[in-house]
Amino acid sequence: MIADPSASGRTAPGRPVARPQRRPRRRAMPGPIVLTVLQAAMFAALIIAWYVLVRAKALPVFFFGDPVLVFQQIVSWFVTGEIFVHLATTLIETLLAFLLGVASGIGIGLWLGLSPLTAALFDPYIKALNAMPRVILGPIFIVWFGLGIGSKVALGVTLVFFVVFFNVFQGVREVNPVILANSRMLGANRRQLLTTVYIPSALSWVFSSLHMSVGMAFVGAVVGEYLGSARGVGYLILQAEATFDVNAVFAGIIVLTVFALVLDLAVTLVEKRLIVGTPKS
Repeated sequence: MIADPSASGRTAPGRPVARPQRRPRRRAMPGPIVLTVLQAAMFAALIIAWYVLVRAKALPVFFFGDPVLVFQQIVSWFVTGEIFVHLATTLIETLLAFLLGVASGIGIGLWLGLSPLTAALFDPYIKALNAMPRVILGPIFIVWFGLGIGSKVALGVTLVFFVVFFNVFQGVREVNPVILANSRMLGANRRQLLTTVYIPSALSWVFSSLHMSVGMAFVGAVVGEYLGSARGVGYLILQAEATFDVNAVFAGIIVLTVFALVLDLAVTLVEKRLIVGTPKS
């Protein structure tokens, strides 16, 4: 009987030894607490670098401000209560623009996604409106709706709408044909297909666009306040720019950024609650 060479750990003469290749080890992700600490450390390092460079006069304070004075300005706004009226105005404009833009984007996206002929008719007009810089509509909205909240909400809606619309439209078009065929074989009518197949498929695409939609709503509100308003955080920043108060400008930007992150976190929490159990096409 011929002995198996592999059994004794040897190979036949002339046969190359096959050695298993080691896969590169993936670096383990840190836990959420460690990641948060690292992110906070990066932020602190940026602030310290800003402070040191300004104090060393490597950065001109007239253009880059002083982080200490920026912090004092933010504290002063909240202590005196001056910021609350402006912040409430901007947040109301943002929320209304976000809700109306998402609702209209979902509705029209479903309508055109389920109506190929209508979608073909509106296709050049939708592409033209999407290519248009919506910021230039701000002065028109001010003429139509005045200097109040209405013009800012209208501008924000135009920014949010197209983000949601194209995601919903694509989500309806990307529905798995096997799921549609099986649903029809089981006797599902048009309304049941809409509620059990098309809408869940579209919503899974909407969730991916909600974070961008929050940012677009904020942009619409703040740009609208720049173009003409009597209140809002954008109005505060505009007034600070008019007086060359760069510290107040940075303070307004930081306040807007913090509350934009809070809204984005709220969207993330809602997304996690709603996406559970949502069927995917």
